Amino acid sequence: MHNQTIRGIFYLCLGVFVFSLQDAIIKQVSVAYPLTQVVVIRSLVAFPILLTLVQREVGWRALFGNDLGSLILRALIMFVSYTAYYMAFPALPLADAVALYFTVPLFVTALAGPFLGERSGWRVWVAVLLGFFGVMVMLQPGTGLFEPAALLSLLSACMYGTSMLMARKLGSTQPASVLSFYQNAGFFIGAVITAFALHVLSIKNATHPSLAFLVRSWMWIPFDDLLLIGASGIVAATGMMFLTSAYRLAQANKVAPFEYTGILWAPLWGYVFFQETPRLTTVAGAAVIVMAGLLALRMARQPNRHKLL
Repeated sequence: MHNQTIRGIFYLCLGVFVFSLQDAIIKQVSVAYPLTQVVVIRSLVAFPILLTLVQREVGWRALFGNDLGSLILRALIMFVSYTAYYMAFPALPLADAVALYFTVPLFVTALAGPFLGERSGWRVWVAVLLGFFGVMVMLQPGTGLFEPAALLSLLSACMYGTSMLMARKLGSTQPASVLSFYQNAGFFIGAVITAFALHVLSIKNATHPSLAFLVRSWMWIPFDDLLLIGASGIVAATGMMFLTSAYRLAQANKVAPFEYTGILWAPLWGYVFFQETPRLTTVAGAAVIVMAGLLALRMARQPNRHKLL
């Protein structure tokens, strides 16, 4: 059991590392190509990998089983989450966008009551408020340095937290590979519909970098960049395999805190690939967010001890 936990932690850290490479790729292409086209290419590359995973785990027939409506709804929520997340990249330093996204455990804690009927003690809520204090440190509202795109990362975290709570309900009947396949299908279909709607409405230009990334018209992509975008699909599917293996091998409450290792990679890729140096407020705010998230996870694992607090 101990060895399985160690392996689970290793796989999770490796999965987070792999996913961090996808973030760097998406940020790299965000200044030249449309988001919808990038997501379509990424999804097409990931499809055969995910289909193979479904076949090996449960067989393709599982894709047409129960909970179809819930699977589609969750896929839609995930599409909104990742669209907002990617839109933040061209306007924010990578470290800021990723650190704000790691408020996910705080949103999960806050939404667990309305969605699942889980009651949290006052100590958990103190952790949540501490986390959002860290967000305020990073955003610096009222100082003239506030970037509206930061709200996209927070929207992404909120929607992703919602999808995680849905996964907790669906996880008892649906394997991880099926959830991942529908998630990828939601990305593909959502991106195609969004691109078509923007074309029909003749929305092609925007001044803000985040909006420009979304509304930019599709174009011919040079082979080298096409390979780079396609690689993000392989990266995403590979990362998904590692994360799925991690949560299979070890208890979720033992491996989940290591999700925060992603905050280590974001500033590194930001510095190496984009010459971004994290601000002091970014480091301080991220540290508070991580501390609050870990505290919320720890307290949430002890419902009997804190249910009366």
